[in-house]
Amino acid sequence: MIMASLQARKGRLRQRYEDQLRLVAGCIPYKFEKNDENKNCKMEKKVLVLMISTPNRDDLVFPKGGWEDDETVSEAACREALEEAGVRGLLDQNPLGVWEFRSKSRMNSCNSKEGGCRGYMFALAVTEELESWPEQANYKRIWLSVEEAFKSCRYDWMIDALKKFLLGMNTERTQLCKSADSEDSTAKEHQMYSPTPGCSVKKPSGVHHQLEKSCTNDSVVQV
Repeated sequence: MIMASLQARKGRLRQRYEDQLRLVAGCIPYKFEKNDENKNCKMEKKVLVLMISTPNRDDLVFPKGGWEDDETVSEAACREALEEAGVRGLLDQNPLGVWEFRSKSRMNSCNSKEGGCRGYMFALAVTEELESWPEQANYKRIWLSVEEAFKSCRYDWMIDALKKFLLGMNTERTQLCKSADSEDSTAKEHQMYSPTPGCSVKKPSGVHHQLEKSCTNDSVVQV
């Protein structure tokens, strides 16, 4: 049985820290609506984004969690997507950006660094949705349109991450549409390698490489 080998990591013994900030990795999982015949390259109406509900909270968030010292940041993002949302897929190698925010449980602390997190967010093209997953009892997943996802984002850093995700998707889709007649070009655009079982990392495109250089947000918000 699949679930027998899938267990969520617990505790923070292997947790990474930097500048007194807890390092976090997460992703924006996405897929395309069915019956998409690629007649229109406008992404907003075709892509669906996955968000999850959290215990004792009314808002929705993207899967994310602590980056531990025995894994790469990409592996951590894939693991959190599997543990919290029960999805596997193709992860863009370059992050959408890096954001700093504070855990809601530490929002009243006098120490400005206490409860602080530095989060690396990626785009994850979902290829598999598990019927059961390690933290299913705590997190429920829901697929939303981009417009619905924007409305569900409670925090500024999440909105910013979603904007950068959409920008990268639109730009990459435009490039693919221009080269749609070239099978060789399309194959190269989707080349990938697999660092860990069940989680593949897409070969970085020039679009996401440029985004990585310009999308750091140093504002601190509660989450």
